[in-house]
Amino acid sequence: WYDLVERGLRDQGAVEFENADGGTGLRLQNTSSAPPDNLEDIRASGPQESPLPTWIHQPPPSEPTPPSPLNPSRAETDDPPLRSPLGDDDGARFKRGLLIHRLLQTLPDLPADRWRQASQGYLALATHDLSDAEQLEIHHETLSVLQNPKLAVLFGPRSRAEVPLVGTVGSGTGMGIISAQIDRLVLTDSRVIIVDYKTNRPPPHDEADVAPQYLRQMALYRAALRGIYPATPVSAVLLWTDGPSAMWLSDQVLSPYEP
Repeated sequence: WYDLVERGLRDQGAVEFENADGGTGLRLQNTSSAPPDNLEDIRASGPQESPLPTWIHQPPPSEPTPPSPLNPSRAETDDPPLRSPLGDDDGARFKRGLLIHRLLQTLPDLPADRWRQASQGYLALATHDLSDAEQLEIHHETLSVLQNPKLAVLFGPRSRAEVPLVGTVGSGTGMGIISAQIDRLVLTDSRVIIVDYKTNRPPPHDEADVAPQYLRQMALYRAALRGIYPATPVSAVLLWTDGPSAMWLSDQVLSPYEP
C-alpha cells in the first residue's frame, strides 16, 4: 500500500521536501488562482475571546479504584472433605455424583415424558462403565429429585441451567465485582431462586452445618441478584448430589455472609 500511495502522488506531480527533523517526503500542492469566497464573513466571525473553564486550573481528579473481583465458588479456606475418587469404593460415589449433576443439568430441558428414556440411554453409555444395578440406582435417584412436587419449581419452564452472573456487590471499600456461573436459576413473576449443585461431598443434614464457604458463595450470588431484581425476593438452594437432596437456605444463615 505504501508503494501504491507513493506512485499515485508522483503521478499527480508531487514533489519531494525535507521536513523539520531531516526526513523527506512527498508533497502534493496547488496554488489558489482566485481569492476565497465570503472573506468578509470569515473576518466578521473570527475568533472570539471567552474565559477558560475553571477546571483548566485544577488538577484532574484521581482515578476511582476499581472494585475487587470476587470468585464466589473459590473458597478462601479449605473445602470440606470430598468423597475421594480413590476411596474404598473405587470411585463409584465420585462418578455417581458427576453423573447426577449432568442429568440434573440437562434433563429439565427435555419434555418430562422423555426424562426416563434420556436418562437410561445416557447412563447405559459404555464410557460410564456402569452395571445395570448402578444405572438403575442413579436413574431412580435423579428422577426422584426431578419428579418431587416440592422441587418442581426448580426444574420447570421458568428455570435455566448454567446461567452466567456478573454484578457488583457491597458498597464503599467493601465493594466487589462478582463473575460466576450459576448451576440453575429460576425466575418467576414472584421470586428468583438460585440452585447450586454440590457434588461428591457428604451432605449435612442441617443448614447450620453447611460449610461457611458455601454460605458465603450463596450469599454473594443472592446479593448480586438482588441488585438486578431489587423488587423480587431471592432464595437460595443447595442441591446435594450425594443423596441427592435439596436444602433451602434461610435468611438467618446467609445474612452474616453478605458483603
